[in-house]
Amino acid sequence: MKITGSEALMLALKAEGVKTIFGYPGGAIMPVYDALYDYTRGEKTAFDHILVRHEQGATHAAEGFARVSGEVGVALVTSGPGATNTLTGVADAMMDSTPIVVIAGQVGVAALGTDAFQEVDLVGVAQPISKWSYQIRRAEDIAWAVSRAFYIARSGRPGPVVLDFPKNAQVEKVDFVPQKVDFVRSYVAYPKLNEEAVKKAAQLINQAKKPLALVGQGVELGHAQEELKVFLEKADIPAGRTMLGLSALPSNHPLNVGMLGMHGNYAVNLKEQECDVLIAIGMRFSDRVTGNLKTYAKQAKVIHLDIDESEINKNVKAHVAVIADCKVSLPAITALVDKADHQEWKDSFKPLTEKEHEKVIMPAIHPTEGPLRMGEVVNTVAEATKGEAVLVTDVGQNQLFATRYFRYHQYRSICTSGGLGTMGYGMPAAIGATFGAPGRTVCCFMGDGGFQMCIEELGTIMEQQSPVKMILLNNNYLGNVRQWQDMFWQRRKSFTKMLNPCYELIAKAYHIPYEAVTDRARLPEAVERMFATEGPYLLECAILEEDNVMPMTPPGMNVDDMMLEM
Repeated sequence: MKITGSEALMLALKAEGVKTIFGYPGGAIMPVYDALYDYTRGEKTAFDHILVRHEQGATHAAEGFARVSGEVGVALVTSGPGATNTLTGVADAMMDSTPIVVIAGQVGVAALGTDAFQEVDLVGVAQPISKWSYQIRRAEDIAWAVSRAFYIARSGRPGPVVLDFPKNAQVEKVDFVPQKVDFVRSYVAYPKLNEEAVKKAAQLINQAKKPLALVGQGVELGHAQEELKVFLEKADIPAGRTMLGLSALPSNHPLNVGMLGMHGNYAVNLKEQECDVLIAIGMRFSDRVTGNLKTYAKQAKVIHLDIDESEINKNVKAHVAVIADCKVSLPAITALVDKADHQEWKDSFKPLTEKEHEKVIMPAIHPTEGPLRMGEVVNTVAEATKGEAVLVTDVGQNQLFATRYFRYHQYRSICTSGGLGTMGYGMPAAIGATFGAPGRTVCCFMGDGGFQMCIEELGTIMEQQSPVKMILLNNNYLGNVRQWQDMFWQRRKSFTKMLNPCYELIAKAYHIPYEAVTDRARLPEAVERMFATEGPYLLECAILEEDNVMPMTPPGMNVDDMMLEM
C-alpha cells in the first residue's frame, strides 16, 4: 500500500526510535505536520511534538535533549527563515559534537532556483557547519536518507545533520520499506585501535613522575565514564576536566583536581606547565584551555586519545596519538599501565588549591556583606540539589560561575554552549533536558542578557509545564563583556549596561511561579521554595553589578599567568 512521503518520514523516524520532536510548522512543511497529526494521537501515537516559539529554540532544545539522554535530538521546521533560524543551533551542535537531526521543509524541486517564496539553499548554507547535509528530492529516498542521517549524527564523533525536504517529496506516494544504514563509504566512524600506539602510551605513563589527565566531553560521548575511573585509579593520575567534560568524573572523586581553562581552577591550570606526561582524553585543546600555544605544556610528553583524527596535532603536537573510541582505547591502555602511587605529585596541588580557596572561592560563595554574589547563589542551589541535578547554563558570567561552583555526581549532568558560546542557549536547552531526563531536576542559570535572547520560549515552558528551575542572575549588565571592558579597555563600558523589564510581570503573564531575592538571608528559603514547587519556576537574584569571575587567564597569555585577583 503506497503512502505519502510525509507518512514515510513518520515511519522512518519511528524506526530510528525517535519519541520526541521539537518543531514549528509552516507552509513548506505542512504536509509533514498533517501526517504528524495522526502520529501524536490515537492508535498511531508514536511521538511527543513540542511546539517551540522560535526555530532556534527547536535546535537548542534538541541539543539539550541529546546531551542528557545520549540519544539524537530532532528538530522539524519549515523552509526559508524557518530553516535559517536553525543555523545557530546547527553550528552550536557542530562545535560541541552534539547529535541532532534538523528536518526542514523546502519548495518543490520544480521551483528550486526560481527565488520562490521562502526558498533558500539550505544544503549550501548548512554544509560548512554540519556533519552532513542532504536534500531529499524523491519520496523513494526518504527511508535511506533518514537512516543515514541518524547513523552519521550519532556515530563516531557525533554532530548535527540537516535534511532539506522539498514539498514534492512530501506529497509523492511511495512503497515504504524501512532501511538500516550502518556503513558509509569513506566515512570511518570508529577507527581501528593501533596496538603499537597503545603500548607507547602505556610506556610513557609508566615512566611518568608527574602525570596529568585532561578529561573532555568525548568520555561522555563514548559512554566511557567507568573506563576512565578505572584507568585513573590504577595509574593514580590526577585529572582536570574541560567545561563540557565536567560530569565525566564526579566532583567528589579524589583524583578530580578541578576545571581546566580560562576561568578554571588555579592548581590544575598551573600544573599543566609542570607535569611530565599530559594525557588528553576526548578533548580538543581549545584556545580557552591552552592559552598561548607557544608556551603551553612544552615540558610534557603529550598523549592524545581521540576518535577524530583531525584533532590530532591541530593545536598541540602529540608525542603519541591513540585514535579510537575512548571506550576502547582506555581499557587497552589500562591493561598495560602499572599500578602506581603519585602521592607526592598529588600533594603538590594542595597549596595552590588552598590559595584559590582562600582568595577566590570563599569570598565568592560565602560573602559576608554587600549585594548577592553569583557564586553564592550557585553554591546554595548546588547544596540543595546535592549534586544530583542537571546543570544547564546560558553563556557569560552565569555560565562560568555555574560551572565552577555546581556539583556533578551523575553522568551527563551538564548542558552548556562551549565552542560557539551561544547566548540564548540556556532556556530552550533546559526544556529539551527535561524531556531527555524526565526523572531529574533541571536547573538553568541565566544572565539578564541571555535570558532575553530566547525569552519567547517561556511560552513553551508554559504550554508544556516543563519543570525547569530558572535562576536569573540579574546584574543589569552584559556581565562578561563588562568584566573584559574593565580589565582590558580602561573601564570604558560601551553599551553593556542593561535596562531590564519587570521579570515578575513577564513571569505572571506566562503563569510561571516567580520570586525575587535581594537579601542573602532569604536566599536559602527562596531556593527551598523553588524546589518545593512543582513545574517551572523563575527565581530572580539581584546580583552585585561588578561581580567578576576569577581566576582568569587573560586571552592570549600563558596558562601559568592565571590571575587570582583583578
